[in-house]
Amino acid sequence: MIETKEEKVHNVFEKISPSYDRMNSLISFHLHAKWRQTTMDFMRVKAGSSALDVCCGTADWTLAMAEAVGVEGSVIGLDFSENMLAVGQEKVVASPHSNITLMHGNAMELPFADNSFDYVTIGFGLRNVPDYMTVLREMYRVLKPGGLLTCLDTSTPTIPGYNQLFFFYFRHMMPLMGKLFAKSYEEYAWLEESTRSFPGMKKLADMFQDAGFDHVRYVPHSGGASATHFGYKKKEQ
Repeated sequence: MIETKEEKVHNVFEKISPSYDRMNSLISFHLHAKWRQTTMDFMRVKAGSSALDVCCGTADWTLAMAEAVGVEGSVIGLDFSENMLAVGQEKVVASPHSNITLMHGNAMELPFADNSFDYVTIGFGLRNVPDYMTVLREMYRVLKPGGLLTCLDTSTPTIPGYNQLFFFYFRHMMPLMGKLFAKSYEEYAWLEESTRSFPGMKKLADMFQDAGFDHVRYVPHSGGASATHFGYKKKEQ
């Protein structure tokens, strides 16, 4: 029986959860944390805000948002992999933050009312969902008018030569590293596939606009190896 993309992704993350953080740092040469910090600097999160971290994984961005919104704010981290959430919950318990709730749920059908959050974030998760537009529209729905969606994900370098090197690394080296360090060759080969099929920066920005977002912009990182997209929910007229 052929697996759906949703089933495939779920099985991948359920399996790689114990080694996910270590492999993330190894594969990105520790740059993922720098990309996220640069993104947070651009966001200028206001203290006391409410935030939702979609596809939160092991909760790194959830924790960063909890620090930014402060004790008067609140953050929900949502993911459909219970094993990834278990790793994230350990971090939350060990942290000084009491304003975090981790939830099991599906990005395709967010279990929240319209206009619930000041910020929605999704880090390296949009490329893995079954339908990008459905998730973009769901995140738009739960944002408050004037609220900000921030998406950090892999992208497609446009520099000649670097583009080919980038995809060679993802296609051949990343699965090999997964096999050597996490005993998960097939799972990391799948992550290469999801990266290759993900829209480029301009196309993803167009999708943000099609989903209803306003003032859409994007910032490339490390020559386009990743990019952050920003979009605001239109304010009520």
